[in-house]
Amino acid sequence: MSAIRKEFSVPSDIAHVWAAFRDVGEVHRVLAPGFVTDCRLEEGGSARIVTFSNGAVAREVIVDIDDASRRLAYAAVGGRLTHHNASFQLVDEGPGRCRVIWQADLLPTELKPAIEGMMDQGVAAMQRRLEGGL
Repeated sequence: MSAIRKEFSVPSDIAHVWAAFRDVGEVHRVLAPGFVTDCRLEEGGSARIVTFSNGAVAREVIVDIDDASRRLAYAAVGGRLTHHNASFQLVDEGPGRCRVIWQADLLPTELKPAIEGMMDQGVAAMQRRLEGGL
């Protein structure tokens, strides 16, 4: 199994940043515009269909939204990946600043470079959006 971890700091209040992550059906508008071009919640809101800028489409099951720990966990199902689970966790770094930790575990390992490249693009898009003041 391959593991990928990305971290970045955001000069914004953690409550505002968490609100963007928590809005799981609007990731293409409020969190990562440009990287995610469309996002549709399935009926009931337990999964979303995400379209990325490279044309890839993924169905992501929302595993958990934990407001107390500011953690969002999801799993991509179907497609070329036989296993994919990921999470975002926010850590308060003091007034007006927080850290975003994005972790993913996936199989097959051969897809790690492609997924890591997409995560790098996602980090760049999130930084642009979150540093822009939401």
